[in-house]
Amino acid sequence: MTHDIETAPASDAPRKQRGRRRRALRITGGIAGGLVLLGVVAVAGIVIKVVTYTDPYVQKVADAGYEQKTADVNEVAFSYVEGPDNGEPLVLLHAQLMNWFDYSRVMPDLAENYHVYVVDYQGHGETTYPDDYEMSANNIGADLGAFLDEVVGEPAYVSGNSSGGLLTLWLAANRGDMVKAIVLEDPPLFASEYPRIKETVAIKAFSSSEAAVQEGETDDFLNFWLDANKGFFNKYVAPGSADAIKGLVAAYRAANPGEPTEIGIIPDDTVKLLFQGLEEYDPRFGAAFYEGTWNEGFDHAEALAAVECPVLLMHANWSYNEEGLLDGAMDQDDADLAMSYLQDGTYVKVDSDHVVHLEHPDEFVEILDGFLLGEQ
Repeated sequence: MTHDIETAPASDAPRKQRGRRRRALRITGGIAGGLVLLGVVAVAGIVIKVVTYTDPYVQKVADAGYEQKTADVNEVAFSYVEGPDNGEPLVLLHAQLMNWFDYSRVMPDLAENYHVYVVDYQGHGETTYPDDYEMSANNIGADLGAFLDEVVGEPAYVSGNSSGGLLTLWLAANRGDMVKAIVLEDPPLFASEYPRIKETVAIKAFSSSEAAVQEGETDDFLNFWLDANKGFFNKYVAPGSADAIKGLVAAYRAANPGEPTEIGIIPDDTVKLLFQGLEEYDPRFGAAFYEGTWNEGFDHAEALAAVECPVLLMHANWSYNEEGLLDGAMDQDDADLAMSYLQDGTYVKVDSDHVVHLEHPDEFVEILDGFLLGEQ
């Protein structure tokens, strides 16, 4: 016996739910795909912006009349940039790890009142020297003194930042016949002498130089430094930015072979211009600080006491970190001690990080002019 079984019509609710789920999946997938696409577009946009970037101060420096030159002095071929003759000679010595272009933000203004020479001292920029050149204050200072003799040709004002400040002090102490007055822009007086240097944050950067020399990684120090100092970029750019920056460096180099690396999207000028300096830097310079040989025969106290010309000591911000290391060039005791040795010293405290002429270029020029030219 057969039974006719009436089949009840299926409910619309499950079908509607399945439809909503499919639509939701399509929408979610569309959003995810769109976000991926937007991410790809955003990354591509950043890369294009990076590889096509030209620092505007390249043109500003050229418009101010500066020309890049080379001078053979002793066994060194100094690379330097010279401005128009609009006043007394002013020699600028950049910070360690940088090159002449780190003064670009102040060079146009300084060209109005001085005959400016910005010098890449040994270990930096395009300056060349023998492979066995000794990286020490006495050796580098002696050659810079010869540069004053043979290129500048008359007593000059000299201003130096960081290690450039130490070399400025060396010149004033040992070549006073060619130095009229000096500006020491946050130099690491006493703090960079061995073994005190081991109690500073700077020792971490110098350890990278030492490692590069020991491992033979000196041909591409920029990439070596990027790998060894990721914490620097996490602090001064953004957390986790080091790997992305390394990729941008590779992209810039591929698109601009032979050109100095520029990562223009980084807002901090000091960090931005660091890439150029690191690309041409000889880590033997920093290794000499790490080993304590850079200051051998160059006692900071004795040098300060020997200076007869007027000296302006510009002191930037400093602190001690959680490890008890000095984060800065000098603490207040160092600055006070330095002033106590000077015969004709002026002290200025500035609210700035280490490279004052990049963080506060207008204030730097104002302070420099006020001291050298008497313009208040």
